[in-house]
Amino acid sequence: MASSLDRKLLRDLGRSWGQMVAVAAVAACAVTAFVAMGSTYRSLLGSQRLYYAEYRFADVFASLQRAPDSLAARIAAIPGVARAETRVVRDVTLDVPGLAEPATGRLISIPDRGRPELNDLAIRRGRYVAPGRTNEVIASEAFAEANGLRPGDAIGAILNGRWEKLTIVGVALSPEYVYEVKGGGAIFPDNRRFGVLWASRAMVAPALGMQGAFNDVAVSLGAGANEAEVIAQLDHLLARYGGLGAYGRDDQISYRFLSDEIAQNRATATIVPGIFLAAAAFLLYTVLSRLIATQRPQVGTLKAFGYSNTAIGWHYLKMALAAVGAGLVMGVAAGAYFGFRLTRVYQIFYRFPMLHYELSAGLVIVASLISLLAGALGAVAAVRKAVQMPPAEAMRPPGPARYRAGWLERMGIDRRVPLEGRMIVRDIERRPWRAAFTWLGIAMSVAILVVGFYFFDAIGYLMRLQFETVQREDVAVTFSDPRSAASRYNLANLPGVLRSEPYRAVAARLSYEHRSRRVVVMGERAAGILRPLVDEKLRIHTLPPEGIVLTRRLGELLGVKEGERVTLEVLEGARLVRQVPVSALVDEPIGYSAYMDLDALNRLLREGGTTSGAFLKVDPREAPRLYALLKRTPAVRSIAVKQASVESFKDTLAESVKISTTILVALACTLAFGMVYNGIRVALSERARELASLRVLGFSRGEVRTILLGREALLLAAAIPAGWALGAVACELIARAVASDLFRLPVVITAQTLAIAAGIVVGASALTALGVSRQLDHLDLVETLKTGE
Repeated sequence: MASSLDRKLLRDLGRSWGQMVAVAAVAACAVTAFVAMGSTYRSLLGSQRLYYAEYRFADVFASLQRAPDSLAARIAAIPGVARAETRVVRDVTLDVPGLAEPATGRLISIPDRGRPELNDLAIRRGRYVAPGRTNEVIASEAFAEANGLRPGDAIGAILNGRWEKLTIVGVALSPEYVYEVKGGGAIFPDNRRFGVLWASRAMVAPALGMQGAFNDVAVSLGAGANEAEVIAQLDHLLARYGGLGAYGRDDQISYRFLSDEIAQNRATATIVPGIFLAAAAFLLYTVLSRLIATQRPQVGTLKAFGYSNTAIGWHYLKMALAAVGAGLVMGVAAGAYFGFRLTRVYQIFYRFPMLHYELSAGLVIVASLISLLAGALGAVAAVRKAVQMPPAEAMRPPGPARYRAGWLERMGIDRRVPLEGRMIVRDIERRPWRAAFTWLGIAMSVAILVVGFYFFDAIGYLMRLQFETVQREDVAVTFSDPRSAASRYNLANLPGVLRSEPYRAVAARLSYEHRSRRVVVMGERAAGILRPLVDEKLRIHTLPPEGIVLTRRLGELLGVKEGERVTLEVLEGARLVRQVPVSALVDEPIGYSAYMDLDALNRLLREGGTTSGAFLKVDPREAPRLYALLKRTPAVRSIAVKQASVESFKDTLAESVKISTTILVALACTLAFGMVYNGIRVALSERARELASLRVLGFSRGEVRTILLGREALLLAAAIPAGWALGAVACELIARAVASDLFRLPVVITAQTLAIAAGIVVGASALTALGVSRQLDHLDLVETLKTGE
């Protein structure tokens, strides 16, 4: 008996192959999303854990002005500290061959002999620095690759006011710089103009005037240690030495970016596959319901010949599992491919020595179980009808449908609607749930596309906000140490400088009640035009003559409101502590910051016109000459060129978003195809005799095609605005989910994105409808009319 049912199963699959392909395609989308995102998440998380453990990534970090080496023993003696390693760290100006603009290098000391106890280096090319060599450095891999540097190449650097030639002997990676950004508000890497250089302590300390001293410390914690207590004791110990505030891994910028990305991958790997699994379950229900309805006599006959309910139910369930199983195979293959591609994209941002793509058997098993379970759940409702049907009832044709006046008739406008339109509306009214699910599936396709292109809109908006509205300068110059008021005039007189606006950047701790945050307080001119204070709605705010302006995110973290006072503890110089009123809260999408009028900040610090640097507007024709001069200016620690940052931003964005958008477009088109094809194919199967009768009665092919396809067109038209709305809600939820202290996506969806999303779904639906309508054109009227109701 089983063999007879299996042969029937093969015949049924052959007759319904188009609908089975649609089900398999949608199921494949779910598995693709689950496997691609899940495997990428596992690859990132596994690589992070392995890398941090093998290369001994520190747990707590602290920077300071200067402390004697003897203090290291007291740091190591803090309860909970397992290891403590002191270093000398400073940003220096670099002259890189082939790069017109000055670059910034973060010079970090490493032990003269042996490897670092914490934050060890993974040498990728070349060798470790040799003992006694005072001009050898190891360059970070991202910086070396971006500038075409290899072991043996030389670069220039200004070290403590002196020009030095440094030889690159190795290229390496560090767990401290998996995501290699400069900090200070930068959220995207600029590997051409910022890199990390490691050199021996014997070379770095004398060159930077730090003999017998250190200005940075990394600490690892023992089992059961309380991080907050260790940080508090470390801050207390370093306070007299100009400590800038210790912090844990969660506030270490590289770790924070990577951990946020991993968390976002985990959430996405759960939400997106669920949408497609729900659609696949619905498709299976409609396909099997229609198949069982047309095979009522066969079901009755099988029962009459002794086939059990279990055998018949398993027969139809196998049909569902066959479709889902085919989608599972395709989905695993596609998911592995896209997961590998996504992992390679992450290698652009996150530098691991062993970021290997891993597709675990456990993930494939979970994907298989979830997809098959979803298919079984979608089929069980339809299968129940076949199982519960008594043989005598099954062998009788179904009762005629009950017809009654629809809403067109009740509203009295039926005569104003063409006949084809009335037939379309009545068909939707007869099967409202099927129409609703089809409408929802198409709307979800539109929503997925809106989400995919939303990232272009949001990041494009951030680019315009940051690089056109906020950063109006061409060059930002940072001094090696705070300088007197005379320095602002010296910069203004450099060749090519059209306008110069000084600023003061002060490391501080802001406190309100029991909450506190380490920040950099930016003192700027209230009337400045090169770096205005702009919120995410493009409104320009003028700095008040007194008080401090906080970003709204910082205000939320501190729990402070406008008009209240915060405690400002300066973490440099005399380490003054002041009570400062909060003058305003401003929305900014990047980081959290604090601003003051430059003169007010100078007064608070009891200093004259001291500045930390300046924003410059530069004549493009004189820019090369200015860059050459700044490269060899000892007082300058770093230079940021806006145009270079913009180009790096665009290049990085294009590569990272391209693959994710491609995946979303492919998945959305497949979902639209599955929903539209299934709706049209089921309608053609159910109404073939009705449509053939209309052809015999004189309706043209075009009119009959309109009746068949009009339902899907009407649902498509209704689904597009609903998809826009769903997409907007999804974008809002995503923006909230990915929001962090470092980065917040604005909810900006352009008309172009809405048009593209609608156009892609309409195009996919039109191609699907075209293929099915050809079957209608070749419909055999005689054979169709011979078929019983």
